[in-house]
Formats: sequence, C-alpha cells, structure tokens
Amino acid sequence: MAGFANVLGRADLTDVQVPDQVINEVLQEAPSQSAVLSRARTVRMSSKKTKQPVLASLPDAYWVDGDTGLKQTTKNDWDNVTMTAEELAVIVPIPDAVVADSGLPLWEMIKPLLVEAIGKKVDTASLFGVDKPASWPTALVPAAIAAGNVVTEGTGSDIGVDVANLAGKVAADGFAVNGFASKPGLQWQMVGLRNGQGAPIYTPPQGLAAGLPSGLYGYPLNEVTNGAWDSTAATMIAADWSKVIVGIRQDVTFDLFSEGVISDASGKVILNLMQQDSKALRVVFRVGFQVANPLTRLNGTEATRYPAGVLVPDTTP
Repeated sequence: MAGFANVLGRADLTDVQVPDQVINEVLQEAPSQSAVLSRARTVRMSSKKTKQPVLASLPDAYWVDGDTGLKQTTKNDWDNVTMTAEELAVIVPIPDAVVADSGLPLWEMIKPLLVEAIGKKVDTASLFGVDKPASWPTALVPAAIAAGNVVTEGTGSDIGVDVANLAGKVAADGFAVNGFASKPGLQWQMVGLRNGQGAPIYTPPQGLAAGLPSGLYGYPLNEVTNGAWDSTAATMIAADWSKVIVGIRQDVTFDLFSEGVISDASGKVILNLMQQDSKALRVVFRVGFQVANPLTRLNGTEATRYPAGVLVPDTTP
C-alpha cells in the first residue's frame, strides 16, 4: 500500500525476522566439594577391608630405688580398627535425540554434578549418619555428642568464645584441633560480630577490602555447601582431622553405555538402551570411612574421649 506511514516497527517483528539468541550456557552454581574428602586424611585401600593399628595402652616409666634397685617392666598394646569400602553408584540415562537436540554438552555438564552428589552422600553419612552404611562407624556429630564434646551456641559471650571452649574440650581429651567444618554462612555470621565499642571482632587485618577470612583461629574453616549440612543438628565441627580417615578403594569413574538394559528391583526392564536409542552414564565410587580414637595421656576412657567436638544450635524457645 502506498503512503508514508508504512514503517516496519518493533511490534511487527517476529522470530522469523529477528530470531532470539540462544546462549549455550546453563546458569547454575558451581559444584561444591565434599568437606570430609577435603579435610580428612586420605589413604588408598588395596582391598575391600583395611585394618589400621590404634594405640590401646600406654607404657609407663618407674623410679629405680637406689643403685641396686630393680628396674620394672612395661608394655603397650595396639588394637586394629577396620575400615570397609562401600560402593556409591548411580546411572543417568538420556535418549540420543535429547542429546542431539539440546545444543548443550549434556554429558560433560552432568559429570561434575554427579561428583557433587557423591560428595554430598559421603558428607551426610560421615558427618551426621544419614543413610550410613552399616560397616561405617558412628558419624562425627553423634559420636562427639556422645563423648561429651559438645557446646551449645550462645553459652559464651559470642560464637568465637563458644568455639574456643569447644576446642578446649577436644584438647582435654589429648587431641589438637586443626580445622573446622560448619554450616553455610557461618563466616558471614562471625563477620557481623562486634565488641563493646562496636568494632568488628572477626575481620582480616587489611580491613573489609580484603574479603572474607578463610579460616578461624589460624585453622581452615570449610563451610559445607553441597546440601549435606543439617543446621538443626550442628553449627560447627572442630576436629583433629588427622584422626578422621577416608579410604579410597576406587576413584570416581565414569562409563558411557549404548547397549544394555536398566531394570528395577523386581527384574522388570525399565529401559533398553539399544532398542530405545539411548545412552547411560554410570558413575561408581568405592570409599571407606573410619575415626581413629587412640588412647591418650589425658583421657584413658574411650567412651568420653573423641578427636572431634560439635557446636550445636540453641534450641531454647
């Protein structure tokens, strides 16, 4: 139509004239690491079960009575602590058509998330005992509470005092705290602490421009951000992490299958990869967990001795 008002405006445009840009990047958080796998002492396991000698009795020394006195004898014993590797595994099936049409490297994107899921499972089992394998020992939080190494948040004048008192309980058992694991956001909570004059208590010497401190009392502090932490059960764990042992029997391995079937517990076939044009990514991790609680000079009673302590939230209404 002739005229001067025939102008193609923005409202007249469709996806045909101006197609939407598709960004081949998924906005998601970076996968979080396992706190236990990061902090604990890691050993390689050459078999499903590994025995670790732990000191069970301590030697003594005696004064000799005079020049001809008889020297007494002493001995010390060791007990074996057994660590058993258990298997974590999962299968991720995806139809070939979905992979081809997605425009994203789905398999490579899934792998780090699966590693995070494995780390979460290890942390929930070893820290809180959630879905724990029967062969693993009592988890850190309930075991520390049972031994009496527990402080309720708010007992001291601030959380820094509570942590110091907690570390003192572990030290009284003969162990040296060398690191912490905590709920997410604890460091920001501590940054907000102020003294009687309103000055920050927990800040780096360089001031606020230096960023968030990465430790506490000179020792590393890991906030558990993989979803494993139960803030209703614990605020922080202070531990001698050299006594917390993780055994690796098989590293995290990935296998991609294009043939095979996936069935349920009754044997019913749920997915036939070849027949239904799909692939499946299988991840396997075999890991053991154990806590060494050796006899110390400061506490000879195993029931009240433990190389970790727990700061628990105040549940008073």
